Amino acid sequence: MAAIDTLPIADPQAAARSAARRERLVSAIVPIGTAAALIGLWQLGVRTFGVPTYIAPAPSDVAVTFVEKFPLLMQNFWPTFFESVAGFLVGNLAAILIAVAFVHSRNVERAFFPIAVFVNTIPILAIAPILVLIFGPGMTAKVVIAALICFFPTLVNMVRGLQSVSPQTLELARILSASKSEVFWKMRLPSSLPFLFSALKISATTSVIGAIVGEWVGADLGLGALIIDATFNFNSPLLYATVLMSSGLSVLMFALVTLAERRIVRW
Repeated sequence: MAAIDTLPIADPQAAARSAARRERLVSAIVPIGTAAALIGLWQLGVRTFGVPTYIAPAPSDVAVTFVEKFPLLMQNFWPTFFESVAGFLVGNLAAILIAVAFVHSRNVERAFFPIAVFVNTIPILAIAPILVLIFGPGMTAKVVIAALICFFPTLVNMVRGLQSVSPQTLELARILSASKSEVFWKMRLPSSLPFLFSALKISATTSVIGAIVGEWVGADLGLGALIIDATFNFNSPLLYATVLMSSGLSVLMFALVTLAERRIVRW
């Protein structure tokens, strides 16, 4: 009995932490392993069937080009980065302010929401040349295009979030003589944050698309311009490396928004 009494007692919290670590490790290994397997199949397929490099380069060719042309890629990365961030901020700020106006005035919503829907129905590839003609081939046109592509998802989600407060809660606020500003800051805004960040995650990636589309129409610098140049010169390794860099920028923007969400929406 004495030997039995001295047996160590398992710590439930330590076991739970160990299980959580194993789960995170598996969650990381599975997608990395899948990506590695797909890249291996790509490399094997290109080499086995002798696919010309200008049609589909092997991953090894892309990796070599990425290293050799890294200064060129970074030179074109920063303009697209600044255009994407500026468009993201401008488009989402405008959407949030207009959503607040819609919630506080039904007449404003009836007047301008159909216009916002109409603008959103115009393909971005169709409106981009118009904006380049209006604002010129500089950075402004790219920022406006990125802002437009971010605007509508955030507007819709923000309006939905601001209106998600239950009628019972609003009635209680009215009984307690809460002002409109108090209702907004203490009820509407906190309830809208999950909706807002869902839209911001979408906008984080689409802002990069908008900046690249703007560079396709009229630019001599940026990832979009480099994509066009590599395509016209049949430089597939550089094209694939530029696309990879663009994808990395989208992932970076998405990660920053996710980090901000974890810091702000703690509940």
